[in-house]
Amino acid sequence: MPLGGKIRVPGDKSISHRALMVGALAVGRTEISGLLEGEDVLATAAAINALGAHASPIGEGRWAVDGVGIGGLIEPEDLLDLGNSGTAARLLLGILATHPITAFVTAAAAMRRR
Repeated sequence: MPLGGKIRVPGDKSISHRALMVGALAVGRTEISGLLEGEDVLATAAAINALGAHASPIGEGRWAVDGVGIGGLIEPEDLLDLGNSGTAARLLLGILATHPITAFVTAAAAMRRR
């Protein structure tokens, strides 16, 4: 007897961080399906929102990112808290280095020790 059905594979954390950041640097709207909505990825979404892009959920595992284009990020009003996400820290610091803004980044104690 054949087996049939459908499954939904959970999103990947590393790809989810990258999808949000690429969406923030794109011009216009990027829709992401299968975003892993864990604490680390949500910290990335909050950081790109603080930098002037707009990331928000639009359905189960689906997000929309309204990007500002390369060079379009703005100076955040407060610290960017990346929680315990090494991926967010490594990638976002590279992006911030390409923008003429001042931004201060913090993270969980274990991350700050790294």
